[in-house]
Amino acid sequence: MAEGTIKIKLVRSPICTPQKHKNIVKSLGLHKINRVVERPDTPGFRGMVAKVPHLLEIVKE
Repeated sequence: MAEGTIKIKLVRSPICTPQKHKNIVKSLGLHKINRVVERPDTPGFRGMVAKVPHLLEIVKE
């Protein structure tokens, strides 16, 4: 996997989700729906996104 960046977008609210899911979304730096953040493309961040695929989306460039 090439070392670069990925853009992550919050597409659903984490309100009625378990606390672990809320912690993952918060640690990614996402606070509002439809906001996009850019994070390093590492296995750690990919794993965080994989834990809550129903809330997040990887934005195509």
